[in-house]
Amino acid sequence: MPVYEYACAECGPFAALRPMSAFDAPHDCPDCGAEAPRVLLTAPALAGMDSARRRAAATNERSSNEPTRSKSHAPGCGCCSGRGLKTPAATVGAAKSFPKARPWMISH
Repeated sequence: MPVYEYACAECGPFAALRPMSAFDAPHDCPDCGAEAPRVLLTAPALAGMDSARRRAAATNERSSNEPTRSKSHAPGCGCCSGRGLKTPAATVGAAKSFPKARPWMISH
């Protein structure tokens, strides 16, 4: 729940933890009990996060609308990941020496 600020005419400003559904409703003063309207005394701390987190949030915001696509790479390309590379026949060992004898067995 967010913290909202209120200004009592008798006691001055105070803050209260309220549900978002009651953001516009007045709140009773904790000292005198009078109804106090909501006011904006301090600015929200939107830029209070470190620069790395702010850059990550900006990147996520940009990519949520239209992801960036690279035209030079195809899905599963071998230059960026090992997924696109085929294993040469010489490096394939006898890990599954009897593949048809026991098809239910997974070799290591």
